[in-house]
Amino acid sequence: MENTLKFSDLGISDEILKSVEEMGYTQPSQIQSQAIPFVLEGRDVIGQAQTGTGKTAAFAIPIIDLVDSDLNHPQAIILCPTRELAVQVEGEIQKLAKFHRRINSVAIYGGESIDKQIRTLRKGVQIVVGTPGRVQDHINRGTLKLDNAGIIVLDEADEMLDMGFRDDIEAILQEMPEERQTVFFSATMAKPILDLTRKYQNNPEIIKVAKKELTVDRIEQVFYEVKPSLKLELMARLMTVNNYALSVVFCNTKRMTDEATESLGSKGILAEALHGDLSQAQRDKVMNKFRKGLCTVLVATDVAARGIDVDNVEAVFNYDLPLDDESYVHRIGRTGRAGKSGIAINFVTGRRDLGKIRDLERFTKATINKMTPPSVAELIELKKAQFVKDVHKVLSKEEDNQIFEATVGQLLTEGLSIEQIALGLMKLQMGDVVKEMRDQDFSLSSYGDRRRDGGREGGREGGRERFGRGGERGERRGGERGERSGRREGGREGGRRPERVRDANMARLFINLGKRDRIRPNDIVGAIAGEAGVPGRSIGGIDIYDNFSFVDVPQKDADHVIKVMKHNTIKGKNVNMEISKG
Repeated sequence: MENTLKFSDLGISDEILKSVEEMGYTQPSQIQSQAIPFVLEGRDVIGQAQTGTGKTAAFAIPIIDLVDSDLNHPQAIILCPTRELAVQVEGEIQKLAKFHRRINSVAIYGGESIDKQIRTLRKGVQIVVGTPGRVQDHINRGTLKLDNAGIIVLDEADEMLDMGFRDDIEAILQEMPEERQTVFFSATMAKPILDLTRKYQNNPEIIKVAKKELTVDRIEQVFYEVKPSLKLELMARLMTVNNYALSVVFCNTKRMTDEATESLGSKGILAEALHGDLSQAQRDKVMNKFRKGLCTVLVATDVAARGIDVDNVEAVFNYDLPLDDESYVHRIGRTGRAGKSGIAINFVTGRRDLGKIRDLERFTKATINKMTPPSVAELIELKKAQFVKDVHKVLSKEEDNQIFEATVGQLLTEGLSIEQIALGLMKLQMGDVVKEMRDQDFSLSSYGDRRRDGGREGGREGGRERFGRGGERGERRGGERGERSGRREGGREGGRRPERVRDANMARLFINLGKRDRIRPNDIVGAIAGEAGVPGRSIGGIDIYDNFSFVDVPQKDADHVIKVMKHNTIKGKNVNMEISKG
């Protein structure tokens, strides 16, 4: 079937056509145009398709048309590997079924109250989307009966098998009527998948999305060669220079997601970690902040990131290269969505990684260009260029202009020229950033040695906890003397970031939470930015001790921050902030 088909050519109902039009879809994707007619005919289907090809609608559209709205019990079951994907799929079904007003669906998964799910199931639903473990739990409790379920879909079947769900999947299949329709969607057709299809499917139609559709033409792919100890510094520089609205960072371990999140937070970048150790409530909170732009960077493992579907992601960072080629395609597919362009940035730390880059080029049939890390001089020039764009943008909005024009008039009467006023404003806006960059005025290639040397000096004076290596150790150890000396030596040359100069425009706030409360700089920045509306870049130095912390905020915002945070929490702990008397 050619992709010149329209949705109206696929035999779907007028109600679905109306929903599809309202959602802005103009033409079915390759997987949709091939799969929808077969599923509508009641055929078993194997669809080999990756994230971003439109596979959710490929099974959701025909399922909505196949179920009987007069029968208020489960008729279709859709299994997903993760909670996030289950929620995403069920949300898509709700949108597509908008004009089928009597069709109801529910997402059931671990981490949410099972009582709430039981109440929804008892009210009656036609379509159930869930993770294998929670679906099996409901079956065992008798709260989910599949006697009338005539269709089952395994979405991302390869992921579910990799995660050890085979026994649950087979148990669920055996609870269904023998005469049923079975649909598998998988990125790969590995032997475990084929074993399941032979056992549970009847003469299935096999649909493979052409490989050219798996490559993402709108995504620029690049790599940087960098020492392992400098990846965090390079990543922060690239984020600072390019000012991405939203970006996703992929790490191979949960520990690395936490370390990267903390490091970015210490540099004033609003980042949140997403991995398997978080509760469902915590995961939902992180994703809501990311979607609303309250944090600009999501640091995730592969499994935790399954099902993330946010259209405005501008960049994907492979902090660690993925373990296989298909995971790479899944990762970079988080950007370049909804017709927009994006960039995938890969960090390479040795010969093995270079070989992996060549493999990925062959797999995606795309060139991954080598890039040179930006120098400090380039960083400053790029920041200046961004400042010029921002000025044009803010001047195009005419509201409140009269208020500021009066201030400009006052400065002119005091003898300043327009050039002097503009220069002063630029220094106010960019001065701290430029100073920080100059304090780090050395190339990334030589950064490691100087960082270690500076760290040893600062480490001798510090007495705080051991943390990381080199300058990190010097900056993060000790009490008052260690803080001063560690920051001066280890911090300035080799620390996690240069010390911010505190001036009369900044207020130092005491916080009643510290390391024993597992508080990170990122938590403090995120709370103040998210709850009090203070931009993260305007928040100054942060020092965290065992039982308390300090943070610098603009003097004009101090009272507001104290008032707002009095009624909020950080990591579930009540916050008390006050002006530091030290």
